[in-house]
Amino acid sequence: MPTSSKSGLMLAFTAFFLWAIAPIYFKAMSFVPAQEILAHRVIWSCILVFVLIFLLRYSKALKTALTSKKIILSMLASTLLIGLNWGTFIWAVQNNQMLSASLGYYINPLISILLGVIFFKEKLDPIRKIAVVLCFCAVVFEVFQFGSLPWVALVLAVTFGIYGLIRKKAAVDSFTGMAIETSFMLPIAIIYLILSPSPTANLLENNASVNWLLFISGPVTMVPLMCFAAAANRVSMTTLGFMQYIGPTGMFVLAVFVYDEPLSTDKLTTFVLIWSALAMLIFDSIRRLRNSRRKPIPPAEPI
Repeated sequence: MPTSSKSGLMLAFTAFFLWAIAPIYFKAMSFVPAQEILAHRVIWSCILVFVLIFLLRYSKALKTALTSKKIILSMLASTLLIGLNWGTFIWAVQNNQMLSASLGYYINPLISILLGVIFFKEKLDPIRKIAVVLCFCAVVFEVFQFGSLPWVALVLAVTFGIYGLIRKKAAVDSFTGMAIETSFMLPIAIIYLILSPSPTANLLENNASVNWLLFISGPVTMVPLMCFAAAANRVSMTTLGFMQYIGPTGMFVLAVFVYDEPLSTDKLTTFVLIWSALAMLIFDSIRRLRNSRRKPIPPAEPI
């Protein structure tokens, strides 16, 4: 395996592993309101991403993006979505809804498939149709069994799915996009902290350990993003697609075996339906990959 591929796999694994264990940090910060953590996540991520843009010389890309009205409007929409996604995730972890968060990120690939059909006119083959139906059955089962929509899972899946769609259409790199998005959210985050009655909102009144934990929200956001951005240039999207399940799997394991969230038979049934759908997608992707490798290379045209 080429060195670049090995480093790409390691970077991708690091990114998804960090996303998988991120709930440990947010759980440890349960003494701080979710909205306040979100505000700090925005502020410190914004500062860090601008430092990275300067160090990695992304300034030109940022200036180019800021001169495009289309990109700015797209980034406004993506900012609303990622803000809602981040806030919902933090709230879910702090309120013992980590299983629901895990379910949401398991559902996300299926939401992406539906968005591809709607916006890119992609056609579903029989396997993908069955996978989508299984996902729909899982949601319906939740509604009938528990009497309400699995809103945490659906909000996380839908917001992140549409966010990815908007970012794909905007065609900006990860650092440029994050810089613009966090800049849009920055004034709101600062105003929230100024007006918040929370005892930890004023950094001058906190002890050093609390302020350090609040600052860590920036690296928790940016480090896996950096690893993912670097990995995307070294390994195929198919490989990244397979590895994306590390995140929700890690959340599931933490929820059940570390934080003792109840996993009833009914809840497990929902996961089994989603896992079955994802298994079909994975095997279908492997089949497509093998078929593409078996296709003979056409002879070169004579000069």
